[in-house]
Amino acid sequence: MAGGLVKYRHLSRTSAHRKALLRNLVTSLIEHESISTTWHKAKEAQRLAEKMITLGKKNTEASKRQALKFFFRPNEMLPKLFGPLRERYLDRPGGYTRVLRIEPMKEDQAASAVLELVDGPKDMRFALTAKTIAAVRAKNHEINDMTAANIAKVTRYRRNPDEELEAMVQKFERLAAAGDEGVEEVRKKRVYPENERSR
Repeated sequence: MAGGLVKYRHLSRTSAHRKALLRNLVTSLIEHESISTTWHKAKEAQRLAEKMITLGKKNTEASKRQALKFFFRPNEMLPKLFGPLRERYLDRPGGYTRVLRIEPMKEDQAASAVLELVDGPKDMRFALTAKTIAAVRAKNHEINDMTAANIAKVTRYRRNPDEELEAMVQKFERLAAAGDEGVEEVRKKRVYPENERSR
């Protein structure tokens, strides 16, 4: 039936392949705290990552056994999940991950996204807010309502919000003084190799 209700994205894979893919993505997310993938994979991995962090917050024997079954490398992932990540998200009621759309990374122009853990060292919204504050200070302008709302959002659940934000703002001010825009050049990847003609 076209347009019917779908419980999850199948990602054009068999059930076992899909589960393995998502387990790998969530493992990479917990290890690196930020991953780039296609938008559809990111949205599906986000669901599982939220569940894993909730298990980490429960911190019971049953939740540890469930997490042990989920990860391919449990000896590396469980100490981080039940240690620093549990402490980071103890007061947060939900919304531990964020999916941000980015330019297509592949040559086939598949919709790409960044899946990241919020309130961490690689939080992109926190960095963009700090960069905006640095730009406002450089021009001697007042912070507008939208920037003030973003500051409240990104500092709400952090342990030392003022110190971390000020350190990030100073970092962007130093980069601006050095003439660095802080923008990486995006290089398109070749998905398909060029075939040489036989004639």
